[in-house]
Amino acid sequence: MANHKSALKRIRTNNLKRLLNRYYARTMRGAVKKFRGITDKQAAAEQLPGMVSLIDKLAKKLVIHKNKAANLKSKLTRRVNSL
Repeated sequence: MANHKSALKRIRTNNLKRLLNRYYARTMRGAVKKFRGITDKQAAAEQLPGMVSLIDKLAKKLVIHKNKAANLKSKLTRRVNSL
């Protein structure tokens, strides 16, 4: 158990940050899943910039790794181009 006030605060802030990161990551995974379900090329092409922006924001906040973000963006772009 923590013995210092600062350590107790660090535990509280870490827990809050962990919960927020889980929420953001879960939201992104749901959005990616929904995006992959789109079968219309025009609709997918319109939504692609928003998905790329969402993924970039999470990578910038270190919720997901930058390489994972790059892989996701690449796969989604290839999917849109193959429709």
